[in-house]
Amino acid sequence: MRDPYEILGVGPGASDADIKAAYRRLAKELHPDTRGSSAALHARFQEVTAAYNQLKDESARRRFEAERLSEAIRQRSRPQPSFEETPAPASAAPADTGDDVFSELFEGIKNAGKRVFRARGEDHSYRLQITFMEAAAGARKRVKLGDGRTIELAVPPGMRDGGKIRMRGQGGEGHGGAAAGDAIVTVEVAEHPFFIRQGCDIHLTLPVTLPEAVLGAKVEVPTVSGPVTLTIPAGSNSGTRLRLKGKGVAEEDGKGRGDQYITLSLVLPEAPDSALKDFAASWAEGLKHNPRKAFSQN
Repeated sequence: MRDPYEILGVGPGASDADIKAAYRRLAKELHPDTRGSSAALHARFQEVTAAYNQLKDESARRRFEAERLSEAIRQRSRPQPSFEETPAPASAAPADTGDDVFSELFEGIKNAGKRVFRARGEDHSYRLQITFMEAAAGARKRVKLGDGRTIELAVPPGMRDGGKIRMRGQGGEGHGGAAAGDAIVTVEVAEHPFFIRQGCDIHLTLPVTLPEAVLGAKVEVPTVSGPVTLTIPAGSNSGTRLRLKGKGVAEEDGKGRGDQYITLSLVLPEAPDSALKDFAASWAEGLKHNPRKAFSQN
């Protein structure tokens, strides 16, 4: 096999990050989706992968350097062909090739050992956008990592906007046998067209008709866990607030739920109604009623 440094296009002093970056660039160039499939490209990809495995961390590089020095020993200790024997000068000391080679080997191993260190891999950050209802109910989403892998992530019920989910061991590779880093996913929750979240409580403004407000009624109301029937008391005003206990989102500890608060909003028909006008004009009690009396007392 050719020199793995040469195959990856890096020098012997390259860092882990440089080696990994070179490998990713070549792997992307040689991927069938980029260049098409052929036996030559496949062989080249295998060569690049084998070179990366030899150099991907300090431990792998130490093994490679030791193997390379061992091969040098074998090469230098083989008998060399001689066509003429020339006696060494009387003053020359005999050279001990074996000592030189072993000195080189142990010096290389010693120096490589000095570079060994253990360090946990880096944490990698990602962002995930989900809907309001996915955050309320929980969901399973797919997240694409920086190395091209796609993994499934469980979003717990009650997830808040800006909340973080940690995926253990899915970050950068550790050094010297240390653990890999984590992938930290920041969740962005989209707004809802009519639900508003405050803590674990849900707030909703509910339009009601004049007969429903005056006479009372039972109406269907949406919640984050599905529609329910709500009783509107007779004589309700705009701004009246009703509570649906336990119809909010899950608490962080999973031991309870918030509530849903419903604020009534009286909505008259858009089209003019002559009967309603005649009634309002002839309703004596209504004409006497002053809902703004408190303003005049201050």
